Amino acid sequence: MNDIIQKIIKFRDERGWAPYHNEKDLAISISLEANELLENFQWRNSEEAVAESIQNIKEEMADVFIYLLQLAEKMNVDLEEEVFKKMEKNALKYPIKKE
Repeated sequence: MNDIIQKIIKFRDERGWAPYHNEKDLAISISLEANELLENFQWRNSEEAVAESIQNIKEEMADVFIYLLQLAEKMNVDLEEEVFKKMEKNALKYPIKKE
């Protein structure tokens, strides 16, 4: 994960975008890109959207991921660790139903 984060940061820094990538603006960008992802599914069922817009869906997913990784880096958050913690919390909140 560090390799991809470093490549993203290098790309950002080479373009002088770092001053605009504060926590608030990165969070806003995540939301905006997530909405662009949703646009691919508007007025279509899932199968139609994927068949017609798979490349754009992939690109919008990548945009969300890129901004999320930048936010995590900016805030010194280990996303992998946080995912595992959240999964443990969710496992307690939503236990497997045994019938």
